[in-house]
Amino acid sequence: MKTFSKRFFPLLSIMLLFACSSSDNGDIDEDKPTISVNYAEGFPQACETLERGQTYSFRAQVTDNVALAAYSVNIHHNFDHHTHDDQGAQCDLEPVKTAINPMMFMENHAIEGGVTSYEINLSITIPDDVDPGDYHCAYSVTDQTGWQSRTSVDIKIVD
Repeated sequence: MKTFSKRFFPLLSIMLLFACSSSDNGDIDEDKPTISVNYAEGFPQACETLERGQTYSFRAQVTDNVALAAYSVNIHHNFDHHTHDDQGAQCDLEPVKTAINPMMFMENHAIEGGVTSYEINLSITIPDDVDPGDYHCAYSVTDQTGWQSRTSVDIKIVD
């Protein structure tokens, strides 16, 4: 039995090493998708003011080196002055306040067809009765291999 173990375990180790290694990484997607609102039609831009009761086209360009899978748009209050690590410009904020009836919007959508470039274009109406104040608009995109990117923009909702 000892002879078997002395020969079997080194052989098993070598087999596992070759089974797990590969010299061809060409099929592995190591790149995250990208998101941009920094183009002429991108919306909202940092510090944009949105009016309650109005409808807006929220637009962002997303790309990936292999294939896009899904995106989400999330609008939430920033009454506590929190930040996001991927956030660009920060705007002048109103004093901290307690939310009474904040806008909370989140939708997820699939991106069909294995495309590498896609423009998010989502029509969103700001409800008449939400609390005015500081908000974030957060975009998220996922590619077909599971990589995800996010970006957030400071916005204000006003009367």
